[in-house]
Amino acid sequence: MNLHKNISITGMLVITVALFFTACNNNDDLVTSDVAGVYEGTLTTDVAGKSISSKSNNTATAVVTMVGNQIEVHCFNDNFDTTIMLNLYEDGDMINTCLTGTEFENMYGHMMGQSNMNGNMQNMGSQWMQHLDNEHQDTDEHFGGFNMKNHTFDYTFKMENGNFHFQGTK
Repeated sequence: MNLHKNISITGMLVITVALFFTACNNNDDLVTSDVAGVYEGTLTTDVAGKSISSKSNNTATAVVTMVGNQIEVHCFNDNFDTTIMLNLYEDGDMINTCLTGTEFENMYGHMMGQSNMNGNMQNMGSQWMQHLDNEHQDTDEHFGGFNMKNHTFDYTFKMENGNFHFQGTK
């Protein structure tokens, strides 16, 4: 009876340790908890080539929520209100972002997954480097991301009436 009890306790301990290591290695959960949240900061703009950040209240808020494996960013202040969807890509202390869906296609001229697939990628490097190699040309521009050390988020929203740049801290 004692031997059976020891085997049961040992088995439960092995399962607990395995679950612990599995949970600790789930990078998606770490990204979700570290990226999602409310960022308070500033919004500057160059509407028609003129910076108006000094002429008006430029404090702004960005609310970042997870939607499946993407994020929704709702950025707003008294004079600005927009929501976009972005993909996330880990790159060391940074989590970089890229457009999704129609916005991706409009910006880069092709649908995601139909670009310059290099063929020589051997699943090496960061998620970000893989994304750049598989989906983009060297001249393609990206517009922001998260600095995980500083808990900051910056993003430039490309709008018809100019660029709006948010920079904030969680």
